[in-house]
Amino acid sequence: MARQHRRTVSRLSAGKSGHSAEGSGRGVCRFLHAQSQALPADRDHAPGDPEPARSAPGADIRTDLPGYRVYRRGELVEKRGEIRDLWRGDLVAFLLGCSLTFEHALIEAGVGVRNVELGTLVPMFVSSLACRPAGRFHGLQVVTMRPIPERQVQLAREVTVRYPHAHGAPLHIGDPEAIGISDLGRPDYGDPVEIRPGEVPVFWACGVTPQAVALESCPELMITHEPGIMFLTDLPREGETAS
Repeated sequence: MARQHRRTVSRLSAGKSGHSAEGSGRGVCRFLHAQSQALPADRDHAPGDPEPARSAPGADIRTDLPGYRVYRRGELVEKRGEIRDLWRGDLVAFLLGCSLTFEHALIEAGVGVRNVELGTLVPMFVSSLACRPAGRFHGLQVVTMRPIPERQVQLAREVTVRYPHAHGAPLHIGDPEAIGISDLGRPDYGDPVEIRPGEVPVFWACGVTPQAVALESCPELMITHEPGIMFLTDLPREGETAS
């Protein structure tokens, strides 16, 4: 966890839509650009290149995450520890920002982060908030939830808005049913956390969204990180403009 508090944490999405690699890449780029808060993305790979040369020189996107998910035509077919044998010359990889990057800033500002305190995965929920469609890509947004004392909600917003590369300000504050979440005790991904008296559930955009999109858009092949297990870049946690 110490390294995560110094560097930017990113999520992986790599895939082939059934068209040319460049055509697929442009389509995904349009989709990511359409929801830049939910999916702040960095594509610094040429098709077939497993090295994220700008964000983590020398790394290998096929082996440097502890967990991967493999989707074929929208169905989760496999979980594995590396994807070297699945890698193809027509795959295009994208790294997406992750809200774990700003958790250190919340803690430093005096805002407790329950999943860090407990050593568990942040709870993630498929919401009713629709992504902006782009071509064949469409679906619902996944959100993370952190319980925040009501008196600190504005502070949490002010802290996280400074991290647009890591989803930035909250998407929703308060009533989970307003965004289609009926039971905070049963996250779709990650681990549940207690909401204590005087706390409010606060929801941020989440880079697990491509997995929900995969279920709707059914690409021929899509490989993602295991939810809660991210890729650690060499980019500064405060963003590339930080000194």
